[in-house]
Amino acid sequence: MIYLAPMQGLTEITFRKAYYKVFGLSGIDMAISPFISLTHGTLANAYKKIKDVLPEYNAQSLPLIPQILGNEIPQFIEMANRLGEIGYDEVNWNMGCPVTKVAHKKRGSGLLPYPDMVDNILSKVLPNVSTRISLKIRLGYYSPDEVFNLVSVFNRYPLASVVIHPRIGLQMYEGDLFLDVFAKAIADIKHKIIFNGDIFSVADYAEIQRLFPNMSDVMIGRGAVLNPLLPLEIKGQTVCNYNKSYVEFVNTLFDEINARNVPEISKLRKTKEYWQYFAQNFDLSDEDRRGVLLMTDLYDMQRVIVEIVSKADRLCMPNCR
Repeated sequence: MIYLAPMQGLTEITFRKAYYKVFGLSGIDMAISPFISLTHGTLANAYKKIKDVLPEYNAQSLPLIPQILGNEIPQFIEMANRLGEIGYDEVNWNMGCPVTKVAHKKRGSGLLPYPDMVDNILSKVLPNVSTRISLKIRLGYYSPDEVFNLVSVFNRYPLASVVIHPRIGLQMYEGDLFLDVFAKAIADIKHKIIFNGDIFSVADYAEIQRLFPNMSDVMIGRGAVLNPLLPLEIKGQTVCNYNKSYVEFVNTLFDEINARNVPEISKLRKTKEYWQYFAQNFDLSDEDRRGVLLMTDLYDMQRVIVEIVSKADRLCMPNCR
């Protein structure tokens, strides 16, 4: 299976709906939502906190697993059960976010150096929730070896799966993957493992399959936002008119952005955010890239992006010409 990674502000409902409308389930099989924070208020404002995962918004979208970020046991239990009440049978716990202000509060990847704390949270949460719990982790925050102190903790509980990004929190998204540590860790973890990290091409996926031939499930984040057709290509789908398919997705995504009930300036910022990813997938001049970011009219910007993408040369060769 190919999972869509949670990326705040990027793989939210607008992206997931656009992807499903254009490609269905021919590429991505399942998405994990950007995290729902257990802080910043209680379930008194639950509608706002969980709006992105409400079933009425996700009916015509990718199948979804909501994700929770935090270390507060009562709120974790309450939120997981609320998500169970609206129809979800699995909740993912974020222990991978590397953002400093998150990690320093022992949330996200900041939990990884504290196996006793993780153990305590799982021991209190799992008996009291109606959903299955899966984890999304890094190998550690300060050191990749931190994962070895967590393996026995994970193995004590009936987890749905463990998604592993083979970096540490301090690396953010840069530097080499610790694939040797990853290999040692997964040999002892008794749960289903999902590989996450640096899959930007079919060749990247093939290399992971070569190194870990029993690894049938992967998660793709930045690679899928850069190139929404990548999951299809990994599955061997021929893309005979790459630019046409890309333009169809971009137009659909813009339709979803424009339909949002938010100020136009927010739609403009969101369009620019996606453009900075899309532009990397095509052979464009610096002038073209920067020119779009300087535009101030939403619809002119979207029109220009579509024109550029429809004519641009792709950086990676498509499967079919």
